[in-house]
Amino acid sequence: MLSSEALKNVPNPKIADFKEEEYPLSFQIVGHKPDLMVNAAKLLENRASVIDINCGCPVNKVVKSTDGSGLMRKPELAYEIASAVKENINIPLSVKFRLGWDKTNKNFIEFGQLMQKAGADFVTLHGRCRSDLYSGSSDWEAIGQLKKELDIPVFANGDIKSVEDAIKCLEISNADGVSIGRGIMGDFTLPHRIEHYFATGEIIKEPSLDEKIKMLIEHIKEEVELRGEINGIKFMRKFYGFYISSVKNASKYRQVLVTLETYKEVEKALDDILCLHA
Repeated sequence: MLSSEALKNVPNPKIADFKEEEYPLSFQIVGHKPDLMVNAAKLLENRASVIDINCGCPVNKVVKSTDGSGLMRKPELAYEIASAVKENINIPLSVKFRLGWDKTNKNFIEFGQLMQKAGADFVTLHGRCRSDLYSGSSDWEAIGQLKKELDIPVFANGDIKSVEDAIKCLEISNADGVSIGRGIMGDFTLPHRIEHYFATGEIIKEPSLDEKIKMLIEHIKEEVELRGEINGIKFMRKFYGFYISSVKNASKYRQVLVTLETYKEVEKALDDILCLHA
């Protein structure tokens, strides 16, 4: 997710760097000013396969500026933004949003219809309200309601943490596909495993602890290369728990990991965990 305000000041941030193997690649932009959102989309268009407008992020620091799911309280502004972006890019446009601001203000069907009218090529619906944040369960049946009302593809988002979740979600929602957010944390093989199932009918088992720790070490290396050791290690602290969640007493290990400051320290701690639980 890239801030349109930030892109105004830093038009070529490191976070937008990419590798060829990452294609097809979608860049998600967030903001509430049509001119800045257009500017952001145009800056990213040459390196993107899709531009996605974020109308779903629920965190306070985002919605307090009417960004993210704050735009669900101002659908006309969201429509203006989506229309303007669509008019100024030559690649597909998608919009991600939630059921509404809260349970008494669910406007996802009307919002989806507006995004379709604005020219969105597809939409992604997270099956919670902004007020839910990430509590409770994603309402896949509501996603199915939106699917019935739109002519463009609808992708389902929320609580897809396994191949089995994806199968069940599509059975309930009849969506055109799934979009995985937090479910990929700690297991970036999940999209491939889901894709493989729908192509072949075969379920590839979840990675072992050894494989997950190897993924984590690779993740750390990439972040250190991008941000430098100090900032890279600090950035990674929020991800440790996802990778070792299957380990007994994982929270205690995480408490130790988040205090470490160098790559070598983290690598040794992870080796120790693996030796104890392999």
